[in-house]
Amino acid sequence: MKQKSILLALCLLGSFMAMANNNGPGNGSKDELNGVVIHAETKKPLKDVSITAYLNNSRKEKIVITDETGGFNFDELKPGVYKFVFEKTGFKKVTREKVMIKTNEAFQVQIEMIAVGDYEILPSPFSIGGF
Repeated sequence: MKQKSILLALCLLGSFMAMANNNGPGNGSKDELNGVVIHAETKKPLKDVSITAYLNNSRKEKIVITDETGGFNFDELKPGVYKFVFEKTGFKKVTREKVMIKTNEAFQVQIEMIAVGDYEILPSPFSIGGF
């Protein structure tokens, strides 16, 4: 009976250690940014939005595309300060700068994009009437 108790305790200890190792660095549970992109007016999800992550505003780190629900996920990003650029044909580009990604932290964001036709284009102050 005593041997069975010791064996059970060792199995439980091993299970807890395995779970702790799976949640550690390099196993997909760290340095994440995920969220959803929606249309600013209709609040419907936007598919096929290209999202580029730039580490320290210089080097392109990773590109992802939103799915049919407007969802996206950056996983296992290197810790640091990022700039994220959201682009889709027919929509105004959205930029989020100075986003801090830390080890073992996950962030969730919702981005609203404005269709190009949704904002007013004003005439240039340099135009000359009639020409």
